Amino acid sequence: MAKISIIIPVYNVEEYLTECMESVVRQTLHDIEIICINDGSIDGSLDILKEYAAKDHRIIIVDKENEGYGIGMNIGLSKASGEYIGIVEPDDFVPLNMYEDLYDIASENKLDFVKADFYRFKRNENNGNMELTYNHLSPHKEDYHTIFNPSETPQAIYYIMNTWSGIYRREFLNEHHIRHNETPGASFQDNGFYFQTFVYGKRAMIIDRPYYMNRRDNPNSSVHNREKVYCMNIEYDFIREILTRDKKIWNRFKYMYWYKKYTNYTATLNRIGNEYKKEYVNRFSDEFRRAKELGELNRDVFSDARWQDIQFLINDPEGFYYRMLTSGYNASAELQKLKNSTSYKLGRYITKVPRKIKQKLK
Repeated sequence: MAKISIIIPVYNVEEYLTECMESVVRQTLHDIEIICINDGSIDGSLDILKEYAAKDHRIIIVDKENEGYGIGMNIGLSKASGEYIGIVEPDDFVPLNMYEDLYDIASENKLDFVKADFYRFKRNENNGNMELTYNHLSPHKEDYHTIFNPSETPQAIYYIMNTWSGIYRREFLNEHHIRHNETPGASFQDNGFYFQTFVYGKRAMIIDRPYYMNRRDNPNSSVHNREKVYCMNIEYDFIREILTRDKKIWNRFKYMYWYKKYTNYTATLNRIGNEYKKEYVNRFSDEFRRAKELGELNRDVFSDARWQDIQFLINDPEGFYYRMLTSGYNASAELQKLKNSTSYKLGRYITKVPRKIKQKLK
């Protein structure tokens, strides 16, 4: 049995895959298996994987038709035989000592999982230099380097959400059947996996050393996709279904569920095309109005500004939408449409004389 099984879900990433594979095969921890799930790539990704597999017996390739991230990841989890499991996205890479360091910490402390701080990066288009942003999982120093019980610590959901900056004990994942959502074509299916590890984990630790290198300049990444509008909504329906299986778990985590849902729905508004934003705001408002009616929102988990935004969203979704536009909330095209409308032009015409008088007075 390997110490760590590393799962790499691959789909049309030939531009970045060599850098990723080099960082994994050259790990200082040699006792690893590397499970590469080729999800129907139509570029040169599979050829790159075969070249590495021909030179390294630790590499296992699963070549399958394109079915989506969740299905591919779950195949990798079912094939893994390592004591712990790591995840590396194929356009990212990891420092060579990452898995040896994390394995030593996890095995010494008998952890269900350990996670570390990480970098987000992008390459400068002009000179090729790497621009790094350090990401702390928690803003509180006291949260680090101490064993905690995630299942009894719902506030740990505040930590930056990711599934790849750490490793997970395989028996822990299998015991609780922690897997990814398998909705075909969906994105952000790591959210459900993240929630499950915190809901069921008993021994965990976070480390204030950055290892994982998370790319932010891949134009094909889901975080840049303007067309996938309701993927996050589907994922949070999946998470809710899991949490509500046990009334005690739901009552313990429901407030943090709505907190994470709010932050990720807000991120979705920033991401999607302008033509979808108004419809999305209405859906956003309906879901949170229902949560308020059911008593599932807790004022204490939100900042003052976010709580005020939620009340505005619930009570006046149209006003929320237009405030979003006029505040420059990533919607310049929609704002231009508004300016070209008859009502806007009429309003500008009516106020033309008062505005000119005001300018002269100034």
